[in-house]
Amino acid sequence: MPAAARTAGLKLPLLVLLLGVAMAAAACGDGGGSPASASPTPTAPHSASASPASTSPTSTSPTASPTGAQTRSAASACVERTLAGMSTAQRVGQLFMSAVSSSGPTAAQLQVLRQGQVGSVILMGHTEAGSRAVRAGTDRVQALAPTVAGSRVGLLVGVDQEGGQIQVLGGPGFSAMPSAAEQGGWPTALLQGRAATWGRQLAQAGVQLDLAPVVDVVPAEETSVNEPIGRLARGFGSTPGTVARQSSAFVRGLRQSGVLSTLKHFPSLGHVQGNTDFAANVVDNVTGPDGDFVLPYRSGIQAGAQFVMVALATYTRIDPRHPAVFSPTVVRGLLRGTIGFQGVVVSDDLGNAASVRSVPAGQRATGFLAAGGDLVLTVDPATVGAMTAAVLAEVNRDPAFRKGVDASVRRVLTAKLAAGLLTCPH
Repeated sequence: MPAAARTAGLKLPLLVLLLGVAMAAAACGDGGGSPASASPTPTAPHSASASPASTSPTSTSPTASPTGAQTRSAASACVERTLAGMSTAQRVGQLFMSAVSSSGPTAAQLQVLRQGQVGSVILMGHTEAGSRAVRAGTDRVQALAPTVAGSRVGLLVGVDQEGGQIQVLGGPGFSAMPSAAEQGGWPTALLQGRAATWGRQLAQAGVQLDLAPVVDVVPAEETSVNEPIGRLARGFGSTPGTVARQSSAFVRGLRQSGVLSTLKHFPSLGHVQGNTDFAANVVDNVTGPDGDFVLPYRSGIQAGAQFVMVALATYTRIDPRHPAVFSPTVVRGLLRGTIGFQGVVVSDDLGNAASVRSVPAGQRATGFLAAGGDLVLTVDPATVGAMTAAVLAEVNRDPAFRKGVDASVRRVLTAKLAAGLLTCPH
C-alpha cells in the first residue's frame, strides 16, 4: 500500500512443496491452477501425513520420501479439513487484515480482532523499540489464534518493510534498509542476500508477511511528479527490466528466510501523479492491459511471490468504470487470467484511504471480494465491524458470492500453511 501516510530462518523443512502448486491443490473446485514457473517455498511441519511413508514390516527397503502428489494431497487435505470445520463467521474473518500497533496491540485493537475473528494483522506506526519488543506484541496477537477441526490457525502478521522512508520496524534486531531506489543499483546476489537477512529479522519478530516489494515502474521523466512512488524513492528503477530483476531478487531473499512477499501495486502506480492515501479520483490514462507492469509481475510470481496488492487508482484503458480494487476486469481478467496469478490478492488500504472514503465501508469489502479479491486490508480497525457484517450478509444472500469467499479462504489458509501458521493434527 502507498505507505507515505504511515511513514512514520528459519530454515524450514521441505514437507510441503511449492506454494504455487499447493495453491492449486488447496483450491480444488475453484478452477485455479498454479503458474507453471512457480518456485518452491519452504514450509513448516504440519501433518503426519506429510511424513515419510513407512515400509512394510517385511521390507528391507529404506524409508521412502513422500512423492509430490502425496505432499500436495496432504496440504490440500489439511486446508479442506480446516475450511470445513470453520463457521461462516470464522471464514469471513480469515479474509480480513486489520491494524495493530507495531509497539504492541492495544486492548481495543485486540477486541476488534476477537469480535471479527480476524485472521490477519498489519503492524502500523514506526517503532524503534527493536525486535524483542515487536515479538512481544506479535505473540499477544497469536494468543488469539483459534483451533479449528484440530488445527491451530495462526494469525498472519504483515508489515510495510520496504526500506528508505518506508520501514515500519527499526531498532535493535532490525537493519536500516536503504530505499528501493538504492537497492535497485545493487548486484542481484547482494540484494538477495540482504533481503534474506531482512527476512530473518522479520521472522524473529513474529512477522510472516512483508508487504513488499514495490514493482511499480515509474519512467525517469515522471519521477518528480509521481507522489506515491517516485518522490519517495520506492521504485527499483525506471525500466521494466530493472524493476523485474531487482524485485525478484528481493522476493527470493525473503523466501530463503521463510517470509512471504507481496508485489504491489497492481497493475501499477507508475503513471499516476496523486497518492490514493490522500487524494480521491486518482486516474491513470496511460496503462493498458499489456503495459510496462507485466514483466515485473510475471518475474515476481515466478520468483515465488505469494501475494499481490491491488491499487485504488482507476485505469481508463483497462476498466474506466471501476477503481482497480473493485474491478473484475483487473483482478479476475488481468491478474488471474492474463498474468496467471493464483495466490492471495490483497487490497490496498480500504479503511482510511481518501480514494475510497466516499464508499460505505461495507461496500468496500464486498466490492473487493466480488471483484475476485481475497484479503481485505484496513488500517482503521473501526471499519472492521461494518465490513465483516456486510460480507456475512452477502454470503447468506448470494450462493455465488459464498462460493467465492470459500475459494478465497482456501488461498489464505494455503498461504498460512506455507508460513507455518496452520498446523494439522496427525
